Amino acid sequence: MTTPSTATTPFDPTGQDPALPHDTHAAGGWGSVQSVAGLLREGGGTRAAAMLRSLNKPRGVMCPSCAWAKSAKPHAFEFCDNGAKATLWELDPNRADADFFAGHSLTELRMWHDHDLEKAGRLTTPLRYDAATDRYVPVAWDTAIAEIGAELRAMDPEQAVFYASGHAGLEAAYLYALFARAMGHQNLPQSSNMCHETTSVNLKSMLGTPVGTCTMEDLESADAMFFFGQNTGSNSPRFMHTLKAAVQRGCRIVTFNPVRERGLISFVDPQSVAQMTVAPATDISEKYYQLRPGGDIAVMAGLMKCVLAAEDAAPGTVLDHAFIAEHTEGFDATVAAVRALAWSDITRNAGLTQPMIEEAAAIWIGAKRVIGVYGMGLTQHVNGWLNLGMLCNLLLMGGHMGRMGTGISPVRGHSNVQGQRTVGVGEKSSHMPADKLRSLFGIEPPTKDGMNAVQMCEGIVDGRVKGLVMLGGNLVRALPDRERMEAAWPALRLTVSIATKPNRTHLTPGKIAYLLPCLGRTDEDVQATGKQAVSMEDSLSHISGSIGTAPPPGPQVWSETAIVARLAAATLDPNPALKWDAWAGDYDLIRNLIELTYPQYFARFNDRLFTPGGFYRGNPARDRRWETPSGRAQFTVPTTLSALEAELPQAGAALTLITLRSHDQFNTTIYGFSDRLRGLSGSREIVLISPTDIARLGLRDGQKVTLVCAVDDGIDRRVGDLAVTAYDLPPGCVAGYYPELNPLVPLSHHEERSATPAYKGTPVRIEV
Repeated sequence: MTTPSTATTPFDPTGQDPALPHDTHAAGGWGSVQSVAGLLREGGGTRAAAMLRSLNKPRGVMCPSCAWAKSAKPHAFEFCDNGAKATLWELDPNRADADFFAGHSLTELRMWHDHDLEKAGRLTTPLRYDAATDRYVPVAWDTAIAEIGAELRAMDPEQAVFYASGHAGLEAAYLYALFARAMGHQNLPQSSNMCHETTSVNLKSMLGTPVGTCTMEDLESADAMFFFGQNTGSNSPRFMHTLKAAVQRGCRIVTFNPVRERGLISFVDPQSVAQMTVAPATDISEKYYQLRPGGDIAVMAGLMKCVLAAEDAAPGTVLDHAFIAEHTEGFDATVAAVRALAWSDITRNAGLTQPMIEEAAAIWIGAKRVIGVYGMGLTQHVNGWLNLGMLCNLLLMGGHMGRMGTGISPVRGHSNVQGQRTVGVGEKSSHMPADKLRSLFGIEPPTKDGMNAVQMCEGIVDGRVKGLVMLGGNLVRALPDRERMEAAWPALRLTVSIATKPNRTHLTPGKIAYLLPCLGRTDEDVQATGKQAVSMEDSLSHISGSIGTAPPPGPQVWSETAIVARLAAATLDPNPALKWDAWAGDYDLIRNLIELTYPQYFARFNDRLFTPGGFYRGNPARDRRWETPSGRAQFTVPTTLSALEAELPQAGAALTLITLRSHDQFNTTIYGFSDRLRGLSGSREIVLISPTDIARLGLRDGQKVTLVCAVDDGIDRRVGDLAVTAYDLPPGCVAGYYPELNPLVPLSHHEERSATPAYKGTPVRIEV
């Protein structure tokens, strides 16, 4: 890692310190082109190039990376370098086959870096863990399915957990959710539990919808966008084209983030000849403020105070009184609470000055159509619910909800994480309507809510969970409190991993453990009725079909849909209404079931599967129908000014840890060791600290230190051998990479209402 001198100018929350690591280039541009070209040279070949040309286009492959929207009028190259990495990672010519596992014990593989483990290549044969040799050994599919089914049948249904990452299509996800409920449980935690569950739970109570309200048309007509805790350049780079166009037509963008992320500072369009040669980069954020971690509530309280002051000065010109009266509840109490807040408390918690907040508010006041955009920097806090409530407050005050060019827009992570929840993968009865399950399949579904991810972890630690089926993902690596979880995992009676590549989770087997190879999004999926398509839902609630074209990595690699159907048939009692074999052979039949189960979203599903840009499944809040108990959108009274569990002392020993993903990473998958857009490269074993805090704590650049969790619950959590790296961060804040620093986040340290782990606001101390 680059380790510059700690001599620097005082921290400026509005500008980059040039003495510290940062990328001097705009996001996109030649950096992205060179990244993709390098990947193709490493082994992509002509097939990979053809695959990339079809990515995110009708009847092509929908990107297996992020969930950003698909354009109805795609560019010639409708992918980013992150999408190219994910696609080529899946098209890996290497094979983690039976010979690979014969040559490596799990004890040996635990010494490998995560990057090297996945680079072993695609899984090609079903495997069963043999404890005597500490190796995975081949097993016939029929034997594996029968043995797993027998183990699941022998369990109390509530002892089983079915986890899903955001990879599988709607078809496999629907069968998975149906399988669990037919078995008698709703233990269906999902990757959303660790990322955006704050949204799913709290937007539902505030606006009556568990997802964002915006479409691409809204983003294309907004006058202003306010970003909170979202890193567009690394996490959803195709969004940059929309932002560039928005700025060019006069939309004003304001960003609040503790870290200065290049994608929201400037952008060069790799598909623009002018920008790639002589034209200047597009400046994205008109204002960019590095607020204190957890300071979003305070910032939005300050913005609301400014809006109220402007309304007081010119009554009837700023607030949308008609909208507030007709569509909302709780306005008066919220306004009274905001007016009572002192500016000194607001600025102290925000880490910004009053004039900074006032200049941002002036942009809000001057806009007729405002959108709030956010990422996990807003959701992964103990008081994430209030972060979200305050953003809703700000939008509701101006009637910026349910009309063109307005709304709230969470930017989701994995490609189908939102869609899986839409078709039933979730722990609540409301996620899959009981009346439909009775009428379609003659089953009496469970009524008891199941386990979310944190509850699942607690159940594994205390022994209540006996069996764990994982549909994709790298769960052990993604969870908080990782060392405790890795220690508890082997006590599980059964672990089943359905995966494309080996990862860290597979090296922590239960007493009986299976590793089942599945097709990826890019692979051709041929079943009894011919070639199949799968579908997924993007961040803006549009559904798109995807058709893989690459030859599967081996003849024993099954689709996720087929694996789920076969496991269900082996586990459940015969039921003529549960046609697992027929569904596995014809995915059109599954889409018909999805349509019958969720007619409000999926009318004419098969007919609309390849609609350019996807078909919109609708959102009641966008139509100003508030499916809340009161039938109105809810204002939220602020009860604190910090999203952290407790306000940390300004000069105390405790610091606030925020975890980050690098530009060479997607979720837990590490593609390489370059964090290009932050000006960092090399080891991921680092801790980023402001020069002010380095000096205050008596540290030096490059010094190896240990981070220790400061939550006092009697458990010692620490990560050592981290290199101190001076970086442009607010005082009192440190940052490091996810998932390496996950052991520092306690299971109990999560968002109050949804149990989303507080990865963006964990108190830590530094030990030398």
